[in-house]
Amino acid sequence: MSKGVLYGFHAVTVRLKIAPQTVREVHVDPGRRDARMRGFVARAREAGVTVVESDDGRLGQLAGSPRHQGVVARVEALPATHSLDAVLERTLAGGETPLVLALDGVTDPHNLGACLRVADGAGAHAVLAPKDHAVGVNATVAKVASGAAESVPYLMVTNLARSLGELKEYGLRVIGTSDTAEKTLYDLDLTGPVALVLGAEGKGMRQLTRTTCDELVRIPMQGVVESLNVSVAAAVCLYEVRRQRLAGEPEAQS
Repeated sequence: MSKGVLYGFHAVTVRLKIAPQTVREVHVDPGRRDARMRGFVARAREAGVTVVESDDGRLGQLAGSPRHQGVVARVEALPATHSLDAVLERTLAGGETPLVLALDGVTDPHNLGACLRVADGAGAHAVLAPKDHAVGVNATVAKVASGAAESVPYLMVTNLARSLGELKEYGLRVIGTSDTAEKTLYDLDLTGPVALVLGAEGKGMRQLTRTTCDELVRIPMQGVVESLNVSVAAAVCLYEVRRQRLAGEPEAQS
């Protein structure tokens, strides 16, 4: 995110925790004096951040949204320290099994924010997206992500297919999702290094992205709807990986 704003308790609190030096000032609603707000203001002041009391109209103007929860922060950009190679090398060096989510053509900020939140919860090491066919992290994304926009590396790459090829070089199996696939998500062993690829709702993955995948799977649908929202589909896929990995751990088998 370029210099701008974050709003909502979760998004601003996480930024105060991981990079307080990037928070220029925090605006809060003086009408809120509940425990949550008092705790938040105390955290901001402990971090050395200026706290400004602003009315609801001013907060809405700063946030560009009425859903600010009485908290808006002016922030600087986080240092761009993440690269695909760095994330994978750090993951492997730490003895972890890589899990990456790739989004092809997700342009709605609410969907991206929800995907980042799910990726954080499921323990994904990074989220990939193409620069020319995706939304970047903005204030709306950060609000919906509830702090995950700060914790999960979101890597916008020039060529998604080429980056998926790089993942294969690190030993990841690239699994795409398609409503027309013969196999279901539950037919695969997902305990090894894996990248899950989801396309935009309705359009799905682009053809080049599709052909780059090692295998295609579908999420079985029992009702009348034909597909799931991309963030819901991401949750189903990521947590199936997490379920299989947890089931395979020694303590789970004892």
